[in-house]
Amino acid sequence: MIGRIAGRLEYRGTDHVLIDVRGVGYVVFVSDRVMAALPGVGEAVSLWTDLLVREDLLQLFGFPTLVEKEWHRLLMSVQGIGAKASLSILGALGPDGVGRAIALGDWSGIAKAKGVGPKTAQRVVNELKDKAPGVMAMGGLEPAARAPRPDAEADLVETPAPPRPAPAKGGGAAQAEALSALSNLGYGPGEAAGAVAEAAGAAPDADTAALIRAALRLLAPKG
Repeated sequence: MIGRIAGRLEYRGTDHVLIDVRGVGYVVFVSDRVMAALPGVGEAVSLWTDLLVREDLLQLFGFPTLVEKEWHRLLMSVQGIGAKASLSILGALGPDGVGRAIALGDWSGIAKAKGVGPKTAQRVVNELKDKAPGVMAMGGLEPAARAPRPDAEADLVETPAPPRPAPAKGGGAAQAEALSALSNLGYGPGEAAGAVAEAAGAAPDADTAALIRAALRLLAPKG
């Protein structure tokens, strides 16, 4: 399986790009959000990829980070969510937004993605609420794929080495570290993810310590 591809961006289509790797062109489908963030034609690019294999079709889908790729794979495990719908959800919300929506049970946020109806969005939330914390914990710990040399070869990565934790900071890294801390305190994955997601939604730039304090306040018994 092709797990990551690195080379030179040769062409940009409406929903895909062509990446040249030592004379071999790979067509990689990406979301609108990822497309907008890619470098210009002729520049070096590197993407994590997921290969869709069907009887009459082989398609590569590209993602700037490993955690976004894992969200894609998780979303596609839900009945009614194919590769196109998964890219639509990730394109509309981004990986952090998907995690927050699922953790908070906000199916209406998922339904904002083009081509995803309310019933399918509810199914996504219901089926992934217990699986999402594991992917959320990866958020921010895996850096975006580095820009390679133009002559770099495609990397075939079946099982990437675990990323080293990044220093505490706002955004995905802070959410991941806060989620891990709450889990170590004995909170269940679901309730911890929900509290961290709510705290991050209220203060997107909060660091790890601030998120932990806010999440603990949300988890404290009311009365």
